[in-house]
Amino acid sequence: MPELLIRKFVAGLEEIHHEGGPPPAVPLRRAFALAVAANPFAGSYVEEIAGFMEDLKPLGVELSERLIRMLGGDSSLVESYGKGAIVGSAGEIEHGALWHAPGGYGMRRVLGGTKAIVPSAKKVGPPGTRLDVPLAHINAAYVRSHFDTMEIGVADAPRRDEICFVLTMATGARIHNRALGLDVADIKGEDGLR
Repeated sequence: MPELLIRKFVAGLEEIHHEGGPPPAVPLRRAFALAVAANPFAGSYVEEIAGFMEDLKPLGVELSERLIRMLGGDSSLVESYGKGAIVGSAGEIEHGALWHAPGGYGMRRVLGGTKAIVPSAKKVGPPGTRLDVPLAHINAAYVRSHFDTMEIGVADAPRRDEICFVLTMATGARIHNRALGLDVADIKGEDGLR
């Protein structure tokens, strides 16, 4: 498969102290790490593209490690995660779908065997396209308190022949969550759901 050519990395960190109510004991930290890379399939239909997922695995690990450093260096603090891709207009949505396995692989490897599926979003768009990347609990998909999103975008990306690959992580639930559902303390951790 083609070599992965990265134009740049972009990252961001939020520290949320309250959402209008009382401040929590510890602020919620949410971060994203993104790589803007050349799309080797841009401009034409290519039937066999699945092999590129293997080439993306090191990027999944690298972005995951960057996120852990941004969140303080301790992977045990991470409670939720997500992933996404924005494909430039000369590509197709399926090129973004190639990020599903390598992005999840990277986070699972760095976080040490999480149970829940990594939620994701993808779209095709011009430079400046914004993507709402979902977040969910790392071990139990039914933990509603951790359902969240981070809006991600880069002013000059993706160019027509690029893809933005993004990972997100957060250290806890939404500030002031009151939507009930499965509590973190009640997670069984057997099936990735409960």
